[in-house]
Amino acid sequence: MMEYWKKSSDKLIQAFVEHVQLVSLAMMFALLFSLALVALIRRWPNLRNGSIYLLSVIYAIPSLAVFALLIPVTGLGKTTAIIVLVVYVQYILVRNILLGLDQVDDRVLEVADAMGMTQRQVLHRVQIPLAMPTIVTGLKISTTSTVGIATMAAVINGGGLGKILFEGLRTMDLIKLVWGTLLTVILCLLVNIFWNLLYGVLKKVHPYF
Repeated sequence: MMEYWKKSSDKLIQAFVEHVQLVSLAMMFALLFSLALVALIRRWPNLRNGSIYLLSVIYAIPSLAVFALLIPVTGLGKTTAIIVLVVYVQYILVRNILLGLDQVDDRVLEVADAMGMTQRQVLHRVQIPLAMPTIVTGLKISTTSTVGIATMAAVINGGGLGKILFEGLRTMDLIKLVWGTLLTVILCLLVNIFWNLLYGVLKKVHPYF
């Protein structure tokens, strides 16, 4: 184990950094896309059930199949990997954002309305702050999920820790498999620690946590 680290530490670190970059970019675009989708659903409520159902169906499709479907359109590489990761976590993000907004007490909204707030003010000053705990939970779950799914990006030359894992599978190298798995688990743990720390900080400064 340690002998392989000494010999290939640069390669392992590079794969780890690539994986972090892949997950970070995917989550940034995923959050922006989910917020836009939630805005559309709230503007046209009739879209809600159909959208949630469609996103749940996509989430149930094996990630490798989605990668394969996109290759003829966007080709091999990180762009395709990021698109797939963004699409995959929409179900978790959209569902949690909507759930958080739905949980805001109607009486609170009535008070805000009585104070003369516009719909946009109610959303930004009342609903989103009250929904933050549920939204943060959704972000934590989706980020952890993305770390795992992103290992499949190596199949389409997307980089990341999947390179180590698939090299290990192809050559039947147990050491590579162990290191690839170990680093993926470590990244999952770091992601959970990050969100737990952020949740703790927000709990201290945010009155609604």
